[in-house]
Amino acid sequence: MRHALRTDDGQQAIVAALRRAGVAVEVVGRPLDLLCAVRDPVGSWRTLYIECKDDDGRLTKPQIEFLARWPGETHIVRSPTEALRACFGEAMA
Repeated sequence: MRHALRTDDGQQAIVAALRRAGVAVEVVGRPLDLLCAVRDPVGSWRTLYIECKDDDGRLTKPQIEFLARWPGETHIVRSPTEALRACFGEAMA
C-alpha cells in the first residue's frame, strides 16, 4: 500500500513565489518535490529539480541516492527566497 507523500510546510509558499516570478512549476513529489523550468534572458529554458525542506528537514535515503546519481541541476531550499535564488541567482532574491 502506498502512503501519501508528506509535504513540507513551506512548499506552498515556495511554489506560489516561483510561479509569481514566471517559473514553470510541477509538483512531482518524487524523487524531489518540484520540477521547474526557468527562461533565461535569451529565451532558452533551464530545467531544475527543487526539494523543499522545513528548517529542520532532512533528506530521505532515496533522495540522497537520487542526488548522488542525477547529473542535472538540483537544489535544496528552505524558503521562497532560497528557491528564487536557485532559479535566478542573487539578482532576483
